[in-house]
Amino acid sequence: MKYYTGIEIGGTKLQLIVGDEHLNIIEHFRYAVDKEKGAAGIQEQIESTLKNEILAKYRPVSIGVGYGGPVDHITGKVRVSHHIGGWSGFELSSWLHNISGLPLKVDNDANTAALGEAVKGAGQLYNKVFYVTLGSGMGGGFVIGKELFHGELPGESEIGLALFDKSGANFESRCSGWAVDKKIRQYVADHPETILSRLVGESGKSEAQFLLPAIQQGDTGATQILESTADDLAFGLSHIVHLFNPEVIIIGGGLSLIGDPLLASVKQHIIKYLTKAFQPGPKIELAALGEDVVGIGALLLAKAASEKLLYDS
Repeated sequence: MKYYTGIEIGGTKLQLIVGDEHLNIIEHFRYAVDKEKGAAGIQEQIESTLKNEILAKYRPVSIGVGYGGPVDHITGKVRVSHHIGGWSGFELSSWLHNISGLPLKVDNDANTAALGEAVKGAGQLYNKVFYVTLGSGMGGGFVIGKELFHGELPGESEIGLALFDKSGANFESRCSGWAVDKKIRQYVADHPETILSRLVGESGKSEAQFLLPAIQQGDTGATQILESTADDLAFGLSHIVHLFNPEVIIIGGGLSLIGDPLLASVKQHIIKYLTKAFQPGPKIELAALGEDVVGIGALLLAKAASEKLLYDS
């Protein structure tokens, strides 16, 4: 049996998974990121897990990495670190090769997740798949024929960085998880006696997780927050349709866990932003792979790295 290793490096979590040649997950290691230890702490955990838990036991043939930020997918060098200090300029691919001796492929986490959903998730029946992730930030990835589309460096498919208007606001500032958290904090401050305010309580973080239960319990303000966010997201996705017209757009990330209410609202709103020639637009689906999406995408990167090595030889 041939094994691959996939690594997800995020701002809050680190995951290493071992998958077989059919991309079934065999073993899964997950760690919370200690921001105070910075990149060095994450690197120490990766090295320890690889050496003590993975390399000798499974003898993987290659490694794939989904990194949470801008990264040079050709050299595997981290370009910028937005979430955790100490990553900027780090030669990630070279460092991992020195530890493992294995071929590697590195990409940013949104692209990696897009690949995972296109091949093993909600997009596997389609040829042209655009994936958007709504997490702490907002990113995207475009997969054609089960292969990632790459523009020129430094990147591509960054729907979250596209401007919402000329004021400088972008879609990430309107549709990401932290943007919804901000909306909820303002709503709770202005309406302290509401259902949403009671649910949020003293949590102090990830307020968006309380949006769906508040909606289910009849909080009209929570419904308005969802509708305004879905409307903004639909406006952003309309640009994707007019530029690329994919067969399906997949919505993933923590905010996608709101589920059908978010999906239904986006589908309803996007029609008004599409020209008649593009209506009714592509299918819009929720991501299917959950928290494993980047890890499974990383396994696919690892498989590609291995096959390229075999081809080159």
